[in-house]
Amino acid sequence: MTEKIDDREEIGLEELFERLETTIHSMEEEDISLEDSFRLYHEGIDILKNCNDRIDEVEKKMLILDEEGGLHEFES
Repeated sequence: MTEKIDDREEIGLEELFERLETTIHSMEEEDISLEDSFRLYHEGIDILKNCNDRIDEVEKKMLILDEEGGLHEFES
């Protein structure tokens, strides 16, 4: 079972992906109830949102080199 993830909780991106994979595997079980399936679906969505937020944070912190060798913040 996957724990509820708090947006403020400091969890690495790799651990979030592991939790997402565990959630997906749990949803794929043949004997899962409809209620558990819905609960896991919502947990998976929460994990995906958290992953997206973390990736956005990383993108904002990334720096790129320009032709002159200067550093600039990454802009999407």
